[in-house]
Amino acid sequence: MNRPLQKRRSRFTSSPDLVPATPALQDCIARYQSLIHGLADLGVRLQSFSASHDAKSLDALIDLYEQCYPLLEQAMWSGAADFHPLLACYQSLFREQEALIRQRCKNAQVSDERHHFILAIPVADRPPHLRACLESLYQVCTLFDYGGHASGAWEKIQVIVSEDSRDEANVRRHQELVDEYRKKGLQVVYFGLAEQYELLHALPPQQRERLDHLLTTQPRDAFYLKGQAANRNLSYLKFLQLTEDRERTLYYPIDSDQSLCVNRQTEAGEEAVYALNYFHAIDRIFRGTDTLMLTGKMVGDPPVSPAVMAANFLDDVTAFFTQLAGLRSEAACQFHGAGPVAGDAAYHDMARLFGFDQQPTTYPYPCRLQGAHDHGACLADFAQRLNAFFFGEHLTRKTWFAYGSGFTQLTPARTIYPGNYIVNYAGLKYLIPFGHLRLRMSGPTAGRLIAAEIGHRFASFNMPNLHRRTTEAGLSDDFRPGVEVGEASVDLSNEFERQFFGDLMLFSTEELVKNADVNQPFAREAVEAAIAQKETELLALYQQKHDAIVEKNRQLHALVFDAGHWWLRTPGLTDALRHVRAFIDNIDRNFGAHAAAWRQIQSATHRAERKRQIVEALMNYRAERDAWDSLF
Repeated sequence: MNRPLQKRRSRFTSSPDLVPATPALQDCIARYQSLIHGLADLGVRLQSFSASHDAKSLDALIDLYEQCYPLLEQAMWSGAADFHPLLACYQSLFREQEALIRQRCKNAQVSDERHHFILAIPVADRPPHLRACLESLYQVCTLFDYGGHASGAWEKIQVIVSEDSRDEANVRRHQELVDEYRKKGLQVVYFGLAEQYELLHALPPQQRERLDHLLTTQPRDAFYLKGQAANRNLSYLKFLQLTEDRERTLYYPIDSDQSLCVNRQTEAGEEAVYALNYFHAIDRIFRGTDTLMLTGKMVGDPPVSPAVMAANFLDDVTAFFTQLAGLRSEAACQFHGAGPVAGDAAYHDMARLFGFDQQPTTYPYPCRLQGAHDHGACLADFAQRLNAFFFGEHLTRKTWFAYGSGFTQLTPARTIYPGNYIVNYAGLKYLIPFGHLRLRMSGPTAGRLIAAEIGHRFASFNMPNLHRRTTEAGLSDDFRPGVEVGEASVDLSNEFERQFFGDLMLFSTEELVKNADVNQPFAREAVEAAIAQKETELLALYQQKHDAIVEKNRQLHALVFDAGHWWLRTPGLTDALRHVRAFIDNIDRNFGAHAAAWRQIQSATHRAERKRQIVEALMNYRAERDAWDSLF
């Protein structure tokens, strides 16, 4: 698709004696014009503005920054210039451009026509994640200054923290974070459980009943852990309440375990950088195209369940121990240096289901220890991180940011990333349904339905969020739905079961919309036929994966504990081996022959009940959408 952006310019008169200040732009051109092709030409054009300062030339000057940004971005991400000084220069240009935009509005006595953003962060018992998410928003506002903050707060950015916690201590910690970041200049609104309940029940009873599956039916005294889908959809009601200008407001849900920054791979390891001006780019896209819904991917930890990563992770863990066996314990660590970059969905055991190519067999483990250390220390650190896998962290197959052809070029989308999508007012209708089923893959399922309905107006852009499954606070300070943690065990049964039936719903929907009209109710016969076909295929694939995991786990156990390698004779590695044994036991508990989720998937009775739920949900989709659309 790659639709070009159409520029819009205001027309007005201004005082010719007000000279625009452009020190950052002048410094950037002077410093980098010999290194970055195209900057010298912009420098010549900048000099021409010294003779004229009318409204037309100020418009052109502001546009000059837009022409400068892609040149700097390409140099930054290609390695053509030292990254951090160029990034600081790049950020300063945006702040300077913002000052010029304010000057233009003041001189002409016109308003800034760019979009106002309302973000929503659903959060359930995750204070460390919420802090990281809010901090990222604060950093983006500080470094790029979208919309300005002359009033002491960023005027075009508003944030809703939508509570879904059960633990009162976490509720208080979330409220404290809201207060903390409000004092820093973020317009943060706390959307608590009581307010959510009241706002929901302010809807007429008949309308509310039609929205039960999209919102929630939980009682007032247990209005928590409603699930990310219901909590996000309740945030839409708050969106409506806060909206002052429907034509100039964009709505941006973001998950609490995501941050508005990206990662880059360096010799020293992973580095998070604030190098994307999300609000600036998103505003330009919505002002210059007919997009209704925009979604961006994620970098960092995989956006999928460990239930679909166990086989390839076992390959990488086995490869690590195989290499370690040929090295001396006391020798300097060899697990450093940038390894191969994992391709799209490299973390997914069944990536081919989604149309991705075959990936390399294994990826190396990048040791995170700094300074001089030996292989024993590397193994100890590796082992204590192993069980974070069951919370979704993949030690060897992170996704890294790549600039590609820029930020604002659009491609057709087919998946909503629930923690990174933006809609305008008309796009609020295209929500993520089926939350009452609590299945995984809700974003891809909704994406197939929405793409079938609005085509190219559902688009993807290259502005991912950084996804972190765990924080420095550790696993004990994090809530993850579908994961039960014991003293030495992790139980993924609930999440694994929801993954299989989420896959079944996704691929059945994908098949269904090929022939059915998504604007009409789906016929039962068509839904049941699609599900029957995909059930057979998925059962076979899951069986293959199950058999592979059992064998790979057996081989890993034999390699670590039965082959007599040096780590068994190293007293200081007792705890490390305990962590490895716990990991192997957890793999068996969750994916072995007697795993509870595996027995559920094999049970014809259990599958029949889940299929009945999926059939009813798909058949009712159009009616629920009609009820939802009536809100707007």
